[in-house]
Amino acid sequence: MHSTLNRRQFLSVSALTLTAAGLAGCSTAGNKTPSFVRPSSAAVSGAEAKRRSTGVIVQRAMTAEPVTLDLGGKTAKTWAYRGASATKPLRGNVGDTLKVAFTNDLSEPTSVHWHGLALRNDMDGVPSLTQDAVKPGGSFDYEFTLPESGTFWFHPHVGTQQDRGLYAPLIIDDPNEKGDYDKEWVIVLDDWLDGITATPDEVMKELGQGMMDHDSGGHGDMDMGPMRMGNTLMGATSPLLGGDAGDVYYPLYLINGKPANDPQTFAAKPGERIRLRIINAGGDTAFRFGVTEHELTITHSDGFPVKPFKAESIVLGMGERYDAVVSAGDGTFAVIAEALGKQDQALAVLRTGSGSAPAKDVKLPQQKSPATADSLKAASSVALPKRAVDRTLSLELTGGMEKYDWAINGKRMNMDKPMRDALGIVEGERVALEFKNSTEMWHPMHLHGHTYQHSGGGPRKDTSIVVPGTTLRVEFDADNPGRWLSHCHNVYHGEAGMMTTIAYQVN
Repeated sequence: MHSTLNRRQFLSVSALTLTAAGLAGCSTAGNKTPSFVRPSSAAVSGAEAKRRSTGVIVQRAMTAEPVTLDLGGKTAKTWAYRGASATKPLRGNVGDTLKVAFTNDLSEPTSVHWHGLALRNDMDGVPSLTQDAVKPGGSFDYEFTLPESGTFWFHPHVGTQQDRGLYAPLIIDDPNEKGDYDKEWVIVLDDWLDGITATPDEVMKELGQGMMDHDSGGHGDMDMGPMRMGNTLMGATSPLLGGDAGDVYYPLYLINGKPANDPQTFAAKPGERIRLRIINAGGDTAFRFGVTEHELTITHSDGFPVKPFKAESIVLGMGERYDAVVSAGDGTFAVIAEALGKQDQALAVLRTGSGSAPAKDVKLPQQKSPATADSLKAASSVALPKRAVDRTLSLELTGGMEKYDWAINGKRMNMDKPMRDALGIVEGERVALEFKNSTEMWHPMHLHGHTYQHSGGGPRKDTSIVVPGTTLRVEFDADNPGRWLSHCHNVYHGEAGMMTTIAYQVN
């Protein structure tokens, strides 16, 4: 995971799009235009009807609206959901039907993407692809079966809206799961700038201007650490991410909506086992997460169980989720999410006894290498059955910040024409994706509507970090018909066009 940072790439942005060179089967015989399954096709409703259903309906109302937040004494005007937040998840049991009456009270169109769920395609929340955006003053009824248990979350899929306060957890329980813990703590990590230093749209405009040559600009020694330049960050590096760690300046880092000078406190008793459900809802930041003086036992990755793995800390890219269990000690302990490469952190407090609250700049030890997805193995109950791969898509991650031309195989997605470079697959296939990262930036890759497994018995996931100079191979079964999106889960990279459509071909 080693890479040399090119100074001309210090603003590089990572939003990724799936596209494949020489894709076999993307055209029918005679090079005719392939016919694809649409979100409204009978195949989509047919797949939904086959899901296990409890018959229970969970009804919720949720509104996207402007709000004013107090972030540790700083006032931020932003957008958020009424009816759900970092500390107010939506929740149901696997097999329940979730019905969300959604209203848009914003000044812009919006949508809701249910991140990580293999749900029905027409509820996936991608405007121009799976649904129309919900116009200002409009509404939309999301309704789908909760397909599997685990830790999930939801957010918009329009522009840079996710980098505001529009996100919340979705927790799906399995009543038959025998959990070896006493309490649960849902922990949402975030990097924050909206209403403090700029709006996300202003940041996107600044990034979109690309990289100027600062080699002779007298900006100091890059080895001195990251330096703020407007709303961007120069020289943020991390060996855990293979070089460039991120390019956006964030004045605050949050845990459950609270900054380090006003941390959330979780109360427990000494010896209690606490299940942590950790979600990285950030826009441009990977976090190294841990609890001082405590060992984590990693139990789930992106909602799916893994063989228990003990770790001092764990790295989460944007969109990733990990569950871990800690046995609470006696005292007061810092819960830390270190913003990798950015020399800042988010903080919360675990309190089981007496003692003063930890200082906001307390450091997370690193005596051992942090856990990553590469450290984990899927539990046998969720591992994909062994079978031959029918189709391999080789995807080279290309581009750089100088021209702001991040892409896959040199192609950037146009959301006005989301089917232009669609990748065709056929229901029933085992599909392998090979992500070759030829850039100098790490990319957190997310696949909608499906979950995949890392090769070699690795974890089941829907979002994975791909560091520079490496190739990540994952496999999934094409068992959820419709059109799906794949992209890098960096807010600004995705908005730049690094995403693509995977579409089921009509046989």
